[in-house]
Amino acid sequence: MTITTHSPLTVTLGSSGVTPEDVVAVARHDAHVTIAQDALDAVAKVRAHIEGLAHSETPAYGISTGFGALANRHIPTELRTQLQKSLIRSHAAGMGPAVEREVVRGIMFLRAKTLASGRTGVRPVVLQTMVDVLNAGITPVVREFGSLGCSGDLAPLSHVALVLMGEGEATGPDGELYGAKDSRPVADLLAAHGIEPVTLAEKEGLALVNGTEGMLGMLLMAIADIRQLLTTADITAALSVEALLGTDQVFLPELHAALRPHPGQAASADNMLRVLSNSPIVASHRINDTKVQDAYSLRCAPQVAGAVRDTVDHAALVASRELAAAIDNPVVLPDGRVSSNGNFHGAPVAYVLDFLAIAVADLSSISERRTDRMLDPARSHGLPAFLAADPGVDSGLMIAQYTQAGLVSDNKRLAVPASVDSIPSSAMQEDHVSMGWHAARKLRRAVENLRRVLAIELVTSARALDIRTQLSGGELTPAGAAVIAVLRDVVEGPGTDRFLSPELEAADALVASGKVRAAAESAVGNLA
Repeated sequence: MTITTHSPLTVTLGSSGVTPEDVVAVARHDAHVTIAQDALDAVAKVRAHIEGLAHSETPAYGISTGFGALANRHIPTELRTQLQKSLIRSHAAGMGPAVEREVVRGIMFLRAKTLASGRTGVRPVVLQTMVDVLNAGITPVVREFGSLGCSGDLAPLSHVALVLMGEGEATGPDGELYGAKDSRPVADLLAAHGIEPVTLAEKEGLALVNGTEGMLGMLLMAIADIRQLLTTADITAALSVEALLGTDQVFLPELHAALRPHPGQAASADNMLRVLSNSPIVASHRINDTKVQDAYSLRCAPQVAGAVRDTVDHAALVASRELAAAIDNPVVLPDGRVSSNGNFHGAPVAYVLDFLAIAVADLSSISERRTDRMLDPARSHGLPAFLAADPGVDSGLMIAQYTQAGLVSDNKRLAVPASVDSIPSSAMQEDHVSMGWHAARKLRRAVENLRRVLAIELVTSARALDIRTQLSGGELTPAGAAVIAVLRDVVEGPGTDRFLSPELEAADALVASGKVRAAAESAVGNLA
């Protein structure tokens, strides 16, 4: 697996797997995918073995039999093409809004990775068609509901497979929808890009739909997003500590790795200490400060954010193992055996998706507590109520905190695990399912909420620091000055009340862009 970082991005798909960076490049940045010749050769070799089994008088599950609870029926040769079509058409039973384009592209690329492993028994043309559809910028319409996270993400993958057959619904690179009522068929979209629809042969229907690609792709993208937000969370927390006249002494390295060796905690403490370095505001109250200790939301910020870091690292370990997997049922083993198995069960992925939702909820909660503290004159140590220009006439950031509180409350609900639930299906053949797809869907929303929460803390701490320096004629830290400068490009400083929503949305976009982290690093060097 190689990735070329010049534009356009190019990812070469071999038989040995992919990296998280490859998945993000294809899903989000439209990286071009090529297939290594050794992968095509391995796929062709295994396919020849499958065709031998298909013509044998001995029934083989998924090759010459029905599926799931209907596996006891031997399917005659003349009906097997219809069997494959029926499988995909019937399983493409999703409902609800279409999921995001990047999610669908992640699903397609990860399933292509599995097909390229040579363990599924498809023909090379099936793999090539999947890659051709990806490279053409064609996006199958995958619906929100349909997967139980067991036997793989069956419905989402079936919606993808249907497009390879020239059926179903898809959008072109220009966003035009094909396959819906009163619109042109998907076959026309494929033809416009020189792609021939695939007529699926024995085993290929199952091979296209029996995997955890949906939940895994969303896990990998969530990990990338949370890691970016964790650094921003350390930056906004440090600015809040400064704005609330907190101490930086609780972030000293001797209090962390040496005493409590959680690596994430040490990394967050170091980030905060560096952002606060050379702070005139912090230095001004080191002596004769009447506060014995700062509130937990300030003092314990590295402990909470650090625990999230360590949880992300655990999730990344699980994701790396799943990336190395070749999931199908039945699967073709290196010795030629075609073996039924349960590797499609999404429990390993579902658990960490839920674990991350819990961690994200807690990180958003502690951020909101710091924001509320800065707006309360009883606890903000000299700042005006709600950071308003004229409290009583102006409301300042009062309702921004309401918005933040609503987001945090939503994240608490989203932290309720999906993986503890199970609903039997397929006539009790599939009697214990993972609900991993649902765990992934709610995690995506939780991560978006966290980003918005941090954006509001950024707006609040920046306004509080501007007010502090205006009152004292003081200066900001180099990191704080750099961060607030990029914020002021899109959000005005303190003043009378104005339409606040566009400013909060602009701050959210700034956080999403990574520019907050980049600004801080321009002053203090790379942050963890």
